[in-house]
Amino acid sequence: MSEDSQHYLDKKQFFQQLLTIYGRKPVLEALHNPQVSLYKVHLADSNRRDGIVDQIIAAAEAKGVEIAWHERRALSRISKNGKQDQGVAADLQLRAYRPCSDIDSGALQRQPQSYIALDGVSNPQNLGMIVRSVAASGIAGLIIPRKGCAALSPLVIKASVSRPTPSVSLPNTYTRLHVAGCSNSDCLACDDRQATSAPAVCRRRSSGSNCSQ
Repeated sequence: MSEDSQHYLDKKQFFQQLLTIYGRKPVLEALHNPQVSLYKVHLADSNRRDGIVDQIIAAAEAKGVEIAWHERRALSRISKNGKQDQGVAADLQLRAYRPCSDIDSGALQRQPQSYIALDGVSNPQNLGMIVRSVAASGIAGLIIPRKGCAALSPLVIKASVSRPTPSVSLPNTYTRLHVAGCSNSDCLACDDRQATSAPAVCRRRSSGSNCSQ
């Protein structure tokens, strides 16, 4: 692979790890959180330089985060929510958000890790609460499909209270679970389609599977 191609891939992965949040208080809280990395703060040039806007500017400068000024319409295109962004947005750098190819099946066999794989979680607030729970559990990471699940968004970040969680993305959940099953790994899943009040828990290895209540 040429240096130019690697540079393009590195740049592409960097921007895929960015998530734009908006609103004065959420941005200020992110700036004050030592566990959150920020790439850039965006401000509307129509903002009055007083109160919380001055606090945001001071916090960004103290943290060494670049500040970009925009016309109001331009900022609305960045935040994608001009009615609620309050003239403020920021790009969070989600360093732990990586493609599923970063999961090394060989390393998993040497040192087993536990992951939570999602499918069909369409409510951003529910996804945010799952992120918060996974972050507090010690589980290695969260597998989020690009399709069939809520995308990482400001609503998800708000519900998760901005907890950093190792996450990977993939085309769909079943692709990754198939790879895991072929790597002699355990896959546990809840199936709510059973004809009982409690969901069944299915355990799968490459040699077979079984389900129990």
